[in-house]
Amino acid sequence: MRRDIQDLVAFVAVARDRSFTRAAARLGTSQSALSHTIRGLEARLGIRLLTRTTRSVAPTEAGERLLAQVAPRLDEIESEVDALRDLREKPAGNLRITMAEHAANTIIWPALATFLPDYPDISVEVSVNYGLVDIVSERFDAGVRLGEQVARDMIAVRIGPDMRMAVVAAPSYFARKKRPQKPEDLTDHNCINLRLPTHGSLAVWDFEKNGRELKVRVEGQVVATSASQMLFAALKGMGLAWLPEDVALPHIEAGDLVRVMEKWCAPFPGYHLYYPNRLQGSAALSLLVEALRYRPG
Repeated sequence: MRRDIQDLVAFVAVARDRSFTRAAARLGTSQSALSHTIRGLEARLGIRLLTRTTRSVAPTEAGERLLAQVAPRLDEIESEVDALRDLREKPAGNLRITMAEHAANTIIWPALATFLPDYPDISVEVSVNYGLVDIVSERFDAGVRLGEQVARDMIAVRIGPDMRMAVVAAPSYFARKKRPQKPEDLTDHNCINLRLPTHGSLAVWDFEKNGRELKVRVEGQVVATSASQMLFAALKGMGLAWLPEDVALPHIEAGDLVRVMEKWCAPFPGYHLYYPNRLQGSAALSLLVEALRYRPG
């Protein structure tokens, strides 16, 4: 029975990650040992669970059925074991959190620098991702999103102030281009786009003025995958960038960037930490939530 459970844990890891390499790293074992375990499980069940090629791994129909039935039960067992660990005198456990680069740099890393030294038995894995990750299926304990992006079935805690965006470009860019005054003017400009991994689409630039909201799909020669790349491209005079205000301000004040259309960039709800109801009792997560909780003033 114990062997069956261990083999099912191995199968779920491979089926979820669609990779023996990533699953082996997660489980702390070798790829060959993991492959041997899966073959043994398939032999005992008398049915193939995974389709393997040189490039990919995917569950078969039987594998999908087993994954759907077994994975939630294994997650429940893991949650109960974690809850028992929380009864220890010192909170312990590993927390996995997903967020965008800006949230990590401005809120999470500074908070962890003061939080973790007080709790040596708690570890935190920070995954930087611009996609709207499903934290339940991807097995994250929590995620960070802007307030308007948090799903209603999640517990959300505000961890940052309201934010604004800034449209900026280098002085060298405006030496050859007229400064835009309104969103419609962006069609005449070389804009630096951001590729979102969720659907592979480009980020839409949001504007608001006097209650009028506009969503603009801009065009340009450069597509970046992070705010830091967009900033670098803007500083090099490669086009207009739409960046978080706090990222752009130091460069505006230094004269390396010029801000335009400021009246069209209205404040919006800042970052929130969110997590499923089932993790509400985790002592490690509760402590981190309180450390991150935004307290105005």
